[in-house]
Amino acid sequence: MAKTGMHVGLDIGTTSVKVVVAEYIEGQMNIIGVGNAKSEGINRGIIVDIDKTVKAIQRAVRQAEEKAGIQIHNVSVGVPANLLEVENCQGMIAVSSQSREISNEDVRNVASAAMVRSIPPERQIITIIPQEFTVDGFEGIKDPRGMIGVRLEMLGVVFTGPKTIVHNIRKCVEKAGLNLSEMVITPLALTETVLSDGEKDFGTTVIDIGGGQTTVAVMHDKQLKFTNVNQEGGEFVTKDISTVLNTSFNNAEALKINYGDAYPERTSASEEFPVDVIGKSEPVKIDERYLSEIIEARMEQIFTKAKDVLDEIEALELPGGIVLTGGAASLPGIVELAQEVFGVNVKLYVPNHMGLRNPVFTNVISIVDYSANLSEVYQMAKSAVTGEKVVLDRPAAVQQEPVYEQPQYETEEVTYQEPVATEKSANEGFTSKVKNFFSNIFD
Repeated sequence: MAKTGMHVGLDIGTTSVKVVVAEYIEGQMNIIGVGNAKSEGINRGIIVDIDKTVKAIQRAVRQAEEKAGIQIHNVSVGVPANLLEVENCQGMIAVSSQSREISNEDVRNVASAAMVRSIPPERQIITIIPQEFTVDGFEGIKDPRGMIGVRLEMLGVVFTGPKTIVHNIRKCVEKAGLNLSEMVITPLALTETVLSDGEKDFGTTVIDIGGGQTTVAVMHDKQLKFTNVNQEGGEFVTKDISTVLNTSFNNAEALKINYGDAYPERTSASEEFPVDVIGKSEPVKIDERYLSEIIEARMEQIFTKAKDVLDEIEALELPGGIVLTGGAASLPGIVELAQEVFGVNVKLYVPNHMGLRNPVFTNVISIVDYSANLSEVYQMAKSAVTGEKVVLDRPAAVQQEPVYEQPQYETEEVTYQEPVATEKSANEGFTSKVKNFFSNIFD
């Protein structure tokens, strides 16, 4: 259950920067402020101009502050899946205290042991997520603190990414005058938030169609198993309309929003609308079917690329099918087209919060919700990555005191060794087959 208090999520997207202020009361999320500013300095999900990105963040934050009636100081920010790698990890230590009671420090130490691995100099560990602990051979423990034991083991998942991306995000947030309380892996937050327990367990694919890129994330056995990024998104649809119809980008965006449909079979060739064409004094009549065919061509290409990636790992065999979200997923006919391309069950996820019932807000809502529900065990394990001193009773997002001391991992260089991998025995039957065919991904 989320802690009572204020939490703020920040999503730095290609087309817009979004901020959500949420108040949690007894685990219930109430959104009290939203900011949405046009992105500048961001290309295909990556920050390419720090100063322009900082200004966009500040504009979005000011909007959220005005609507919520508070001052924002601490934020949780999303990290895109670009070049993200997911690996299983395992560590083991001897319990340090004479009483043999497992402490916060023991959790931190076993997480450090689990991260012993070799990492290229251009990459860094973003975070580590404990899956379960084993105390003196007793498995399946979620929180070992306070237990008595001699040997403590941890199985978890390590997320690594490019240092450049992580550094630029942190730099922008700090230059905007904010404290970075949590860096959230965006596809992880998405899959945790939009999927039901059954979908997480048996396996489901989430496809986030943003403005500058499309992210594929596969959740199976309640773990994020796979991510992939295609550098095409909703902006490419707009550019196609602009190029084919010889109209401005703004006009093309308006056509997409007002008349666009991703499935030509749903449209009419007789319904026409005027288009301002460059070089012509009078608008030109274009029919709905022609516009839809332009949209379909790009979206079909995006889905086909995603299908090729998912076919390689047999993810389309998972019973959960595909969940679409993201700004470009709000196009009419997108679900029908996706079902035709993928050949599996496809559904659209739309947030159900008042005033935010649009897939474009899914990312930022999932970031704030995920960060608000992080456990103390996770905080202790993550501190082994960042070198931060954890204050478990975290202050509200509107307070001025930062949650952590200044992190050290940007300048530290650590030498790692490969961990010892273990496999668990599988249950028999169809359920076991579905839950375990992904095991070869990380072998």
